[in-house]
Amino acid sequence: AWTGLRSDAAGALRLPPPVRAVLDPDDENARVTALDAFLLALEPRPDPQATLAMSVVDRVRTDRTVLRVDRLAQDAGLSARSLQRLFSAYVGVGPKWVILRYRIHEALERAGSDPAVDWSRLAADLGYSDQAHLVRDFTATVGVPPTAFAPR
Repeated sequence: AWTGLRSDAAGALRLPPPVRAVLDPDDENARVTALDAFLLALEPRPDPQATLAMSVVDRVRTDRTVLRVDRLAQDAGLSARSLQRLFSAYVGVGPKWVILRYRIHEALERAGSDPAVDWSRLAADLGYSDQAHLVRDFTATVGVPPTAFAPR
């Protein structure tokens, strides 16, 4: 394994062969090819936690009934806190944010397909306690309130 850069007796930097193979070519395509070969030779192993995170996010995307973090965690066989840690490490945002994102996408789809959308009913369908919470999240995410968006 490569342990770092070394200098020769004259103080010139000696690069290990894998690094020279990536840095020496003048042609960018040759450098990219050498870097690809170097990285693929490392044979990274799949991370089961990353796979779990991807499957949970995909569940939120495809299952419109997922509206709460606690239910999502339970369905994934995790505690809510474990799910939050998983999302923090592998998704970069919390599960609540991901659920909110897809809820707002659903609201956008419905508003775009039905100009006379019943916002209070839609709020209930999306798991909001009331219309005001949907309007607040919609406005914060989209930048305009639902009533200004719908006519567009």
